[in-house]
Amino acid sequence: MLLAPVVWVLTVVIVYFFAAKTWWFPPPISQHGLAYDAQFMRTLIVVGIIFFLAQFALGYVIVRFRNDGRRADYSHGNNRLETLWTSATALLFIGLVIMGTKIWAAVHFDEAPPDAIPIEVMAKQFAWSFRYPVPDGKFGRTDLHLVNDAAGNPMGIDDKDPAGADDLVSASLKVPVGKPINLIMHSRDVIHNFFVPELRMKQDIVPGMEIPLHFQADQIGIYEVPCSELCGLGHFQMRTTMQVMSVADFEQWKQQQAQK
Repeated sequence: MLLAPVVWVLTVVIVYFFAAKTWWFPPPISQHGLAYDAQFMRTLIVVGIIFFLAQFALGYVIVRFRNDGRRADYSHGNNRLETLWTSATALLFIGLVIMGTKIWAAVHFDEAPPDAIPIEVMAKQFAWSFRYPVPDGKFGRTDLHLVNDAAGNPMGIDDKDPAGADDLVSASLKVPVGKPINLIMHSRDVIHNFFVPELRMKQDIVPGMEIPLHFQADQIGIYEVPCSELCGLGHFQMRTTMQVMSVADFEQWKQQQAQK
């Protein structure tokens, strides 16, 4: 008799913590993040209602069919009822998946806007590097033989190439607010993962592959960029920041970096 109340109390407590958003995501800073959160809430409400009803039904079954000394009866079940709720569950969750697919595809299948700012990302154990093709807008040639972290050339940029002589390399990601960004991501060693919680975006970076990811940040601020793929013993320290700046501050930062 005590088990059913425990199940009911735990159910109410769990639902409360989700409804109160006690431990929750940081606020989104992009339209994608807003759409992602809206879809997440729709899914959470649907499964939350099902969870609540199922757990209270479980408590009822515990009380109704508890061992009270009577002889147990065998029930084969109801095939029609089982077919009905299995079909309903499948249709419900397939519908939720279809609704969410559009949000996911807008990031991973749609091309970046033509005016998107290209930024090359290099992930390595255990640091990030970001390259900007300024002021000509063209990335210079790179060569693995030229990679030299100690000399400040983690990308292996060939300084003899005029297109690469003016490229900027930063240990943190700087982007202008309200402007589309196209990341061109590479890994130098193992699989890493680019993750900005406020953008609601995660993307694996696989060695030997060039992986694009585009977004637009709409709120000025500084946001953590951790590697969220276990990439070795120093994984815990592989983190940097994304600074979303005003357009004027972004242009000023590029000019200051070019003068160094």
